[in-house]
Amino acid sequence: MVRPGGRSARVQASVHAAVREILSERGRDAVTVPLVAQRAGVTPSTIYRRWGDLQELLSDVAVERLRPDTEPESHGDLLSDLTAWAEQFLDEMSSPSGRAYIRDALLGDPDGSNAGQCSAYAAEQIDVMLARAIGREENTPDVETAMDRLVAPIMYRILFRPAGLDAAYAHRLVTELLDAGQECPRP
Repeated sequence: MVRPGGRSARVQASVHAAVREILSERGRDAVTVPLVAQRAGVTPSTIYRRWGDLQELLSDVAVERLRPDTEPESHGDLLSDLTAWAEQFLDEMSSPSGRAYIRDALLGDPDGSNAGQCSAYAAEQIDVMLARAIGREENTPDVETAMDRLVAPIMYRILFRPAGLDAAYAHRLVTELLDAGQECPRP
């Protein structure tokens, strides 16, 4: 178990910072375990012991970078909240750095736990918006329906069919999600 603020947390923070610095200064192809270790002030064996290999380290850093910094903004109604969030999500995930983080998160994830964590980040953000909408007595879909009809198509398109990814696409997905919710109100 990693103690918050303990040595393990400090090692993780310094190694993650080193990876981010090297990525921004030199690019992904320049990242090596010895270079990260030197920059972080740890031995390469520390990195191998904790992460196994470079790809797992890059995956761990990517998952951390994909974690939202704040709750989604409130825009007064669910349509506006989801639209603003979906546009930002699409923009961030489809950017070159977003695509690189997605790739790294998935490549160094043999058991699928990192993909699950990234999915949980999106679900948590959506849950916040849905809870606010319920508080305003708006009709809302459930979190899984929103994930299936909003997040899943965006991620699929980013990974496999990136043409036509823009704010209009995000808005259309939100509108279709909420229109379908009007037909089948949540109990």
